[in-house]
Order: sequence, then C-alpha cells, then structure tokens
Amino acid sequence: MQVRGIAASDFEAVHRLLATSGWAHRIGDVNDLSRLISASQRAAVAVVDDEIVGFARAITDGISNGYLSMVVVAEHHRRRGIGQALVERLTGPDPNITWMLRAGRTGAAEFFAKLGFRSSSTAMERSRQ
Repeated sequence: MQVRGIAASDFEAVHRLLATSGWAHRIGDVNDLSRLISASQRAAVAVVDDEIVGFARAITDGISNGYLSMVVVAEHHRRRGIGQALVERLTGPDPNITWMLRAGRTGAAEFFAKLGFRSSSTAMERSRQ
C-alpha cells in the first residue's frame, strides 16, 4: 500500500470510490469534488495494486486547529491499516494541533478512538439546511 498526496488525475477514481462508499450525497459530480479538494489544505489517497482504495481530506491552519473532513476506505480493503495511514498522513506529528471530526457513521467512533480521538462536550455544530 502507498499513501500519497492526491493528484488531479486521481479525481475520477476518488469520485467512484466515494460514490460507491455512501458519500454520493456529499460530493456532487467530479467538478464539485475537485472544488472540495482544492479548498482543503490536505488530501491523500491510498493505492493498492494501482487502484485507489482510500481517500481522506482535511482543513487546517497547520498551527492550532484542524478538521478531518473525510476518511473513506473501500469496503473490501478495510481493517488493513489503510484508514489509520490516511489519518496519520493528514494529521501529521504535531501534538499542538487539535483535530476534530464528525464520527456519525457506524463504527467511526470506535475507529477514531483507537487513533487517540475522544468525544468532546465542547464542540458545537450548525448543520447545513
């Protein structure tokens, strides 16, 4: 497995991965996905045998705060360390950055807890309409 930064040539494959992994309602078409990625400070893909099997993106100031927006791994490649590798690539080693995320999908809270994330009573949310 290779985890690397995303390239424009990856967008179609990432779009397919997200659409088949339950994220179609959040990504629109490939052009919309391209805009999401361009507006993110960090984005990475995981590649196995020349196939993109994972994707993650984050928004951060790189100093104090970060928001892990998407972490998606193809179902048949889960539980192999791919999600963990993507999260580690995006969050980096700086312990001074507070990272936040939404863990609403089945199994997400348990997965992120293993990576050091904890539930917070201080976060607030204004949901989209």
